[in-house]
Amino acid sequence: MMKKFVYLLSVLSLLATQSCGVYSFTGGSTGDAKTIQVDYFPNSAPLVEPVVSQKFTVALQDLFLRQTNLNQTSSGGDLHFEGEITDYKIIPISATAQQTAAQNRLSISVRVRFYNRLKEEDNFEKTFSFFSDFDANQQLTGTALEDALDEIFERITQDIFNASVAKW
Repeated sequence: MMKKFVYLLSVLSLLATQSCGVYSFTGGSTGDAKTIQVDYFPNSAPLVEPVVSQKFTVALQDLFLRQTNLNQTSSGGDLHFEGEITDYKIIPISATAQQTAAQNRLSISVRVRFYNRLKEEDNFEKTFSFFSDFDANQQLTGTALEDALDEIFERITQDIFNASVAKW
């Protein structure tokens, strides 16, 4: 009886360790890529918020380093991202009875050029954008700005990840 149990356990262990190839729980496949290069994304929007470029660049780097096994490099990366922040605007989206803004929207757009040096047919240039709404009585500074940027960059960087390695 013990011999059958050990045999069954061995077979189940063998089956559990078999895989059908490279798989990631994030849904992305980096193929044979070993390195990633994320260039600084300058802010070329008409309205410039000083922290946006650095914060976005770091958010994109962090996402790929967290969700893949790629090593970051400053040049010659197998996967290479470059681009610029093309739009940063605050617009009113709803009004009060006194015809003043009740709610505002911060909207950010980023143009991304992606180069896959190992699979050039995956290269693209796309614009990604997202927004965050906030009360019109609230100043978009300090924590409010940080929260809005975190929300926007989380969505944009995930969209970039999906377009480049998850192919969604």
